[in-house]
Amino acid sequence: MPEMISSLATRVARRRREPVAVQALRSTAAAVISYVVALRLSSEPNPLTAPLTALLVVQVTLYSTLTTSIRRVNSVVVGVLIAIGFSVLVGLTWWSLGLLILASLVVGHLVRVDEFVPEVAISAMLVLGVTQVANTAWDRVLETVIGAVIGLLVNLLVAPPVWVGPAGTAITDLALRMSRLLDHLGEEPLGPAKVEQAAARLHEARRLDNDIAQVDAALRQAEDSLRLNPRVKEGLLFRLVLRTGLDTLEICAVVLRVACRTLADLARARPQDPLFDTGTAAALREVLRHTAIAVESFAQLITAQVSANAEEAEARLTGELAVARAHRDRLADLLLAAAREDPAHWQLRGALLSEIDRVLDELDVDKRSQRLLEELDRQAARTHRRGGLRGRLWERLRGLPK
Repeated sequence: MPEMISSLATRVARRRREPVAVQALRSTAAAVISYVVALRLSSEPNPLTAPLTALLVVQVTLYSTLTTSIRRVNSVVVGVLIAIGFSVLVGLTWWSLGLLILASLVVGHLVRVDEFVPEVAISAMLVLGVTQVANTAWDRVLETVIGAVIGLLVNLLVAPPVWVGPAGTAITDLALRMSRLLDHLGEEPLGPAKVEQAAARLHEARRLDNDIAQVDAALRQAEDSLRLNPRVKEGLLFRLVLRTGLDTLEICAVVLRVACRTLADLARARPQDPLFDTGTAAALREVLRHTAIAVESFAQLITAQVSANAEEAEARLTGELAVARAHRDRLADLLLAAAREDPAHWQLRGALLSEIDRVLDELDVDKRSQRLLEELDRQAARTHRRGGLRGRLWERLRGLPK
């Protein structure tokens, strides 16, 4: 029994550090505090609009709070006011619900709440369900203000979760899928089904586009959670490391898709013959195997703030790239000799070698460092320009006649 309690406590403690758990606790706290405050200030016996508004407002990062909270609160207030007007006039029926949604969407565009237009209708529908008495209209507005204020204070005073962990996991999963694809490409397709196998690998490579889009969404959330977050001292560096790392993986994914197309074309051009001779196929398999390991090491390296194994990942990446390049040189010699003996389809084989070179070049540690430094310089220049513009404006303001 003590071991079970200790294990449960460990799992609970681990969950408390996870962003989802932290966000849930922040939302719950904001809703409960809003309800308690509304009980004291509102004449309603059950002021549910306050916690409802707090939940809608607190579901953002600190950066998003400072940049979009006004539009979010505006959308909630507008929705509440529309619902109050409908509750006073007609109440809740199937046709009034339809008119409510239509009016909320139209008004949402008119008041320019941008991406929060649907929340105008959502807030109106939810509030209409609890707003059935006409003389409670101003209490609902008061509850909305209470919930909005409490939600903003929670976002500003309680450190929001940092979503670097989920973004790092998404990047690692993407690298694993790319690594599996490289391993599959190293398997020599045999028999009459090799054209279908090559087409299947091409389809697998195309699916990486959807995976990259999902990782990009997770990374944008992580970038927002790092901006202006007091829990993070080097948020800009973390953001740039993750973003440049994902850019590299995206380039590699595109090149892999082209390589899959090359192999598919070669399989169709040689339906009865093997794609490569035994020695060339073995060399290609070794190149792709070590490249696959290098991709995984690269993902571990760029998520080092999560895994805390940067030096080990960099050493492993450097070693695997060196081995892959050695096998690549052997593969180049074999392809050159094969082209001299059988010049048919040498363009496709040469293209495959060029695509392998591009992937190895993109994963290179020095190129990654150079790309990261360029991004840091670009960010520093952008910050300097903004600071210079603020300085010039301040000087102009000081020079105005009083």
